[in-house]
Amino acid sequence: MLKKEWLYSVSKNGCAAFQRMLTQHFMVYCFVLHMVYNEKKRKERSAQRCIQTMARKNFGPNSFITPEPVLMIAAYDENGTPDIMNAAWGGISSANQISMCISPGHKTVKNILVKKAFTVSFATLDKVVESDYVGIVSANEVPDKFARAGFTATKSEYVDAPLVDQYPVALECEMVSYDADTHIMIGKILNVSADESVLTDGAIDLAKLRPIVYDGMNHNYNVLGEIVGKAFEDGKQMK
Repeated sequence: MLKKEWLYSVSKNGCAAFQRMLTQHFMVYCFVLHMVYNEKKRKERSAQRCIQTMARKNFGPNSFITPEPVLMIAAYDENGTPDIMNAAWGGISSANQISMCISPGHKTVKNILVKKAFTVSFATLDKVVESDYVGIVSANEVPDKFARAGFTATKSEYVDAPLVDQYPVALECEMVSYDADTHIMIGKILNVSADESVLTDGAIDLAKLRPIVYDGMNHNYNVLGEIVGKAFEDGKQMK
C-alpha cells in the first residue's frame, strides 16, 4: 500500500514539474515571438517614415547629372599656339573613346578641327581659379588666355596637341568625328599620361590628384578624393 501511494506521489509530482517546465518554455517562446514581432513592426514604421519624408521636387527636363567632370580640353591652332577650354558635358563612350558636347563657336573646337587632335586634362583643386578663367574667357577675344592663366605646354608624343604642364593627368586623343548639329565630338584615346606625383603603387590616386567636379545645379566646384567603398566588392554583401 505504501509502495503504491509512493509511486502515485512521484508520478503526480513529476507531471506537475513537467507541466511547469512546459509552461515556462511556452512563456519564453511567446516572449521571443513578441520581441520579433515588435522589431519587425519597428522596422516597418521606420521604413514608412523614410518613405513619407522623401518628398521629391520636380525640375522638369534639365541637364542635371550630378556631379559633372571639369574637362580641360587643349589644342594647338594653325600656328602652334596652345589654347584651352573648360567643358562639363563629356565622358567615356567606349573602351578607348571619349565623347564631348562642345559648340563649334569655341576657338578650341576650331583648332581641333584643323589639327584633328586634342588632350583632355582633369581640373584640380589647386587650379580652380585658372580652370574657371579659361572657361569664361574665349580665345576668340583673348588669344593669349592660355598664357594669361599661367599655363605652359609640352607637346604630346602621341598626337599633335599640347599637354598642359599644370594638370597632372591627361588623355591624349585624335579626333574621330565632329557633328556641328549635335555638337558631339568623339576622340580616340591613344594614351593616358600621369605625373608620378599623383601615383600610388603605379595607379592614379585621387587623394593626391584632388580633381574637382562641377555642380551644375548650384554652379559650384567640389573636390573629390575620399574613399567610401570598394567597387565590385561592397555589393557582394547583399548577395
